[in-house]
Amino acid sequence: MERRKFLRSVAVAGTSATIMQSCTTVSINEGGDDLSGGIIVHSVYFWLNEGITEDEEKDFLNFFEALKKVPGIKRFYVGKPASTTQRDVVDNSFDYSLLVTFANMDDINTYEKHPDHLAAAEKYSKYWSKVAVRDMELM
Repeated sequence: MERRKFLRSVAVAGTSATIMQSCTTVSINEGGDDLSGGIIVHSVYFWLNEGITEDEEKDFLNFFEALKKVPGIKRFYVGKPASTTQRDVVDNSFDYSLLVTFANMDDINTYEKHPDHLAAAEKYSKYWSKVAVRDMELM
């Protein structure tokens, strides 16, 4: 009889622990970034000119190095399309993507008008045929 009570209490405790664990909030950003409300996420997608040479593409990558120097940037990432599952809603037609975070609207406004940003865009725009920008403010 005591053994049954013990086994039942262990089973209940195990089930409760499993349920509680599934209800726990887990941060997917355990690296320490502060992704709180008000952060601006600036995503830019670049389609390079057809027929661009390897040397021209290498020169284009200097564009990102120039942008890194603009003040107000929290985080700065450059990437290429991921080889995720193809679906109708996924557009991986771009060649490069830039993701930059800013602490607030003032910082992105400064970035957009900064002479280094404008000069880099002027210098390297000869390498792209299309650019798309998506900005969002975290809630």
